[in-house]
Amino acid sequence: MTYEETLHYLYNQLPVFQQVGSSAYKPGLGNSEALDVFFDHPHRKYHTIHIAGTNGKGSTSHLLAAILQQSGYKVGLYTSPHLVDFRERIRINGEVISKEAVMDFTQRYIEPTRNIYPSFFELTMMMAFDYFAACKVDVAVIEVGLGGRLDSTNIITPDLSIITNISFDHVQFLGNTLPEIAKEKAGIIKPNIPVLIGEAEGEIKQVFIDKARCENSPIYFAEDIKPIIHSRLEDSGKWIFESNKYPNLTGELGGFCQEKNAATVLAAIELLQQMNYVIPDKAVYQGFRNVTKLTGLQGRWQRINDIPKVICDTGHNIGGIQYIVRQLNSEKYRTLRIVIGMVNDKDINGVLSILPQDAIYYFTQASIPRALPAQEMMQKGLAHGLIGTHFPTVKEAYKKAINDSDPSDLIFVGGSTFIVADLLSFLKQKCLTTKM
Repeated sequence: MTYEETLHYLYNQLPVFQQVGSSAYKPGLGNSEALDVFFDHPHRKYHTIHIAGTNGKGSTSHLLAAILQQSGYKVGLYTSPHLVDFRERIRINGEVISKEAVMDFTQRYIEPTRNIYPSFFELTMMMAFDYFAACKVDVAVIEVGLGGRLDSTNIITPDLSIITNISFDHVQFLGNTLPEIAKEKAGIIKPNIPVLIGEAEGEIKQVFIDKARCENSPIYFAEDIKPIIHSRLEDSGKWIFESNKYPNLTGELGGFCQEKNAATVLAAIELLQQMNYVIPDKAVYQGFRNVTKLTGLQGRWQRINDIPKVICDTGHNIGGIQYIVRQLNSEKYRTLRIVIGMVNDKDINGVLSILPQDAIYYFTQASIPRALPAQEMMQKGLAHGLIGTHFPTVKEAYKKAINDSDPSDLIFVGGSTFIVADLLSFLKQKCLTTKM
C-alpha cells in the first residue's frame, strides 16, 4: 500500500473518534493494555511526561517538548488530533514520523492485532510508543486524547503528570459538572508520581487534592509556585514574561490563554529539574521563543495574513472561546469577520451565546461527518443575534470573507480544530499550486 492507501485503510477500517464521534469512543484501558502486552510495553523504555486538561494541553505539550529538545534530550511528542497531516501526531525532535514508518507499522501489525479490535486512536497511539522506543528517545511528552482516567494513553507511568485546567467539554463522556470532569482528568494521577495542576480552584481543586492524597502523590499548583511575576502582550503578538529565574522571557505563542500555559510550563520545568532533568536557562528561552519552528505547532492564535489581518485558533469549547472573545475585543479593526463552524457534539449554543454580535459571520462546516451542517449553524447563530450567510466548505467561506474585506478588517477563523485544519490544508495546497 502507498502512504495515502495506508491512511485510507486506517481511517476506514478502524473507528475514528475525530471523524464520527461517540460511536468510535471506547472507554476503558482493556484494548490499550492488550496492545501494550503485544508490543512488549514500549513506553517503559524511555521517560514520559503525561499531560491532560480541557484546554492548553497542546500548547503545554509542545512548549515542554521544545525546551527539553533544546536541553539536549531526544524528545518524542505524541499529540492529537492533527491539522493537515496524520504524521503531525508523532514527532521526534520536531520531525514527523516518516511515511515509510507509518506504512511499515500498519502492514506489519494490522492483522496480528485485529483480534484486539483496537480503535484508530489506540492503534496509532501504540504506533507512536513503538516508534519512540525504536528510535531510542530519552523522553516522550504524551498528550491525553480525551479525559484521562479511561484514555488510552493512561497505561504509562510518567515522571510527571500535568493537568492544565478544567472546563466543559465532552460532557457526554466525562460528566455534566466541572467536579465530575475534574475527577475524570484526575484519573491520570498515579501512585507516588508528582502531579502539577495548571489552574484550579474551589471544588475542582479539592478533587485533585483528594485524588493525590489517595494515590500518595505529591501535588503542586502553578498558582502556588507563581513562576511569573507579571507579563505583557506586545503589539507583535508575542508575550513577554517576567520571572525571578527567567527575566524578559519572550513567548512566541499569541493568545491570552498562553499566559496560563506559560506559568504551567515554567512550574513543570522547576519540578523536572528537581528530578534531575538538566534544563539550562538558555533552553527555556529558546523553547519559548521558537516553539513553532522546533515542534511544528500550528493553530494557536496563528496569524496567517497581514492585509487584511487573518487569525485562526483551534479553541472549540466555552473555556477556549472565552479567551478568544476577550482577545478579539482587544483588537483594532474596521469590520470583524468571523468564519466559524463546529462539530455537532459540542455546546454550540453556549459558544454562540458569547460571540460578538457586531461581527459579520460566514457559517461553514469542516470536511468530517461530525461537522454541524453550515445551514444549521447559521440558524443557531441567528437565534443568538449573529448575522451572516452559510457556505458548504471552509475554503468557500474564507475566500468570500477575504473578498469582502477592507485592508483594515480583521478575519477570525475557528470554532473547531477541524475548521482550522481545513483552512490550513487549503492554504498549503494553494501555496503548492502557486509554486507550480
